[in-house]
This record gives sequence, structure tokens and C-alpha cells, in this order.
Amino acid sequence: MPRSDLPAPRLQSSPPYSLEKMTDLVAVWDVALSDGVHKIEFEHGTTSGKRVVYVDGKEEIRKEWMFKLVGKETFCVGASKMKATINIDAVSGFAYEYTLEINGKSLKKYMENRSKTTNTWVLHLDGEDFRVVLEKDTMDVWCNGKKMETAGEFVDDGTETHFSIGNHDCYIKAVSSGKRKEGIIHTLIVDNREIPEIPE
Repeated sequence: MPRSDLPAPRLQSSPPYSLEKMTDLVAVWDVALSDGVHKIEFEHGTTSGKRVVYVDGKEEIRKEWMFKLVGKETFCVGASKMKATINIDAVSGFAYEYTLEINGKSLKKYMENRSKTTNTWVLHLDGEDFRVVLEKDTMDVWCNGKKMETAGEFVDDGTETHFSIGNHDCYIKAVSSGKRKEGIIHTLIVDNREIPEIPE
């Protein structure tokens, strides 16, 4: 007989996927791209042959009853549709190793190369956090996942790439370090104050 003194069960809205269903979750990676940090999750059912890839909680690939338990799954990540591949390799017996490649490079190599080709700043304006990324090879500027409209300008000691965040004037100043190994130094200026760069 039900007891009336117990509180009624609370219903809660569920996320786009439920963690209870992800019993075969074997790997999770966080990948920093210009448009933001993306979470990649991989389910591998070694008894059912299931493979499921989630990017930012959204199911990208689902395969059931795969008889071959090793192999690879390829998909796209982020606004720039970066190619990503999860490699599934047998280590020994029924143990498997999962590695992520971004644009054909191991995640480690990709991130090392990315730190050479981008600068990233995080700042707090008007009660909101902003992540600004400069792609040095194209001089594209991204802010919270959106490619910004910019205007380049030559100045006495280098260049300035101007853009706005809300009603805040911003620019990235590029000046030569004078040292060959260091190359060009990029500095973000917002409302005439320098923002420290964060390592990624």
C-alpha cells in the first residue's frame, strides 16, 4: 500500500542524452578549436558491436552490431567542420585503445601545432565571459564561436586588427619581437587595456 507521508517524486527534464544510457562510454576528449572547446564522447559496446560518437552532447554517429570491433570513425567538429577520427585498436585480449586525431594529427600534435598558430584570450565584460582566438595564419578573429568582422590597419611599429565586442573597442596589435625564434608578438587590447593571453 502506498504511503501518503512520502514526498511525490520530482520530474526533471533530461539532457539531450542520458548518462544512464551511456553504459558503454569509453573515452571523452575536450578539443579547443577557434569557435570554442568541444566535448567528444565515444561509446564502444564490445559485446554488442555498438559505436556511438557524441559532439557537444549531440549524437553524430551511431552504428549497431559492428562485427569488427577495431577500426575508425570519422566525423566533423566545430563551425569550421574540422575532420576528426577516433581510432579503435586492440591492445590485448579484450582490451582496446582509443585515440583521437584532428585534421590527420594526433590530438597532442594538433594541440602543440595549434598553440603555434593561434593566440587565445579570455576576458570578462559586462557580466559575461568571452573567449577571443586569433588564427595567426589567416588573421581571422573568433569570439565565443563567431568569426568577427575586422578591419586591419598599419601602424608605426606593426599592425592592428580592430573589432568590437558589444560596445567595447578591441584590437590585436602585432609587433615584431626583434628575435627570429619568437617572431611576431600579438597583444589584445580592450578599451585601452592589455588582456593577458592564456595558454591552450
